[in-house]
Amino acid sequence: MSNISEAKKNPLSLQLNVNDFIPASAEEKDSLVIMRESVSFWKDGIRRFRRNKIAMSALTIVLVIIFFCFIVPSFYPYKYADQLKGSERLFPMQHSAQELARIEAGEKVFPHFLGTDQNGRDYAIRVMVGGRVSMAVGIVASILILMIGSLYGAIAGYFGGVIDLIMMRIVDIIYTVPDVLIIILLAATLKFPLESLGKVAGFGWIHTLGPNMVSMFIVFALLYWVGMARIVRSQIMILKQNEYVTAAKALGARKRRIIGKHLITNCIGTLIVTTTLQIPSSIFTESFLSFLGLGVQAPMPSLGSLASAALNGFQTYPEKLFAPAALIFVIILSFNLLGDGLRDAFDPKLKS
Repeated sequence: MSNISEAKKNPLSLQLNVNDFIPASAEEKDSLVIMRESVSFWKDGIRRFRRNKIAMSALTIVLVIIFFCFIVPSFYPYKYADQLKGSERLFPMQHSAQELARIEAGEKVFPHFLGTDQNGRDYAIRVMVGGRVSMAVGIVASILILMIGSLYGAIAGYFGGVIDLIMMRIVDIIYTVPDVLIIILLAATLKFPLESLGKVAGFGWIHTLGPNMVSMFIVFALLYWVGMARIVRSQIMILKQNEYVTAAKALGARKRRIIGKHLITNCIGTLIVTTTLQIPSSIFTESFLSFLGLGVQAPMPSLGSLASAALNGFQTYPEKLFAPAALIFVIILSFNLLGDGLRDAFDPKLKS
């Protein structure tokens, strides 16, 4: 009697082939087991972020800009406020008559890569310091917005009911407040107190910023956090329905601990992404207000104030306008692309 497994099967028969049901060997089982490495939320997000070439390029550009704006000015041979006599309105890589005489005498003179302005100040160092001011204002303003908006939105979303209704109506009212008008009013109000405070030892840096910049920080803290508050509120209203929040309540955890430990902590990915996208918006706002003359106090430069001052000689010296405008464009574009990459990496809804 022949073995059934060795019998040839009629191709026209509907009978199942016995050979298809032979148990798999250990080697075949191991080859079919495909297990993904267990990773944490942050490790998985960083890995996804590194795969995004556009976001990594944007991060590289941001780091290069930070290097030139924050580190290079510390050892650059010219200072942003130094006025070189006889070197007014030089073109890029041009030297004045005095500098040419020094070069002929065998002395080394550092070139003016972007020329000089109408006061004989090196324009390259002013653009770098202006970028540093604009980026510092954008980052500090975004941190203020993050702190105030996340706390306000978390409280409104957690308590809900009448408290949420009142707090959100306050947000709607703040949306209607004209920010430029508030900055002008605060600048006029804070001018005398800041001048007095600037004379006190240890507070000279406040006088250097000027009332316009201090009022701008106050406006960022008072008005621009409402968008962050709405985003956090919507996230908290979803997260507070989870089981771990119910368990924390059952164990007697305080509301402050639940909001800070369980709810805001689980929104950290959204907060990072929203803050990163808020930085270019803050930089653009600061540059726009500085362009209108509501920025830092002279001689401290800002990208907006440099662009505003360059309009007078635009036809003769167009590079004086293109340099700060191009830097504003690159900074805002890089932070936007970086924020988009962080959102794609850390937003669970966008995972494929």
